[in-house]
Amino acid sequence: MNSRHTAIVLVVAAVGEAAMGAALIIVPSLVAHLLLGAEPTGIAVIFARVAGIALVALSVACWPGTPLIGMLTYSAAVTLYLAYVGFADGLSGVLLWPAVVLHVIMTALLAHASTSGKATKPIQKRTA
Repeated sequence: MNSRHTAIVLVVAAVGEAAMGAALIIVPSLVAHLLLGAEPTGIAVIFARVAGIALVALSVACWPGTPLIGMLTYSAAVTLYLAYVGFADGLSGVLLWPAVVLHVIMTALLAHASTSGKATKPIQKRTA
């Protein structure tokens, strides 16, 4: 398979996984019912949504470009979602808030890496 075909297959796979990830985030019960014939209960819905976030981030990482943006997408989205779960749903295991803090730190580091790489690249002069 040549590189053009590989790129097309990668984009198609990324779109498919992004769609599944979005479905898991928006309607995890429907996805579970259609795939497994059962409804998720309790915290299974939270884990389904985290898996959905991961699939969307994987899709971003597989899209032509840099995997750094995929990791940044995942880290930022999971930070927001876990914090939401802690505040809105009142759920809080011993590792919830350390996980949120760790993801805040990783998000900041990934954001810095994604912007500093562009800022430090030398400008190439055009030759005629």
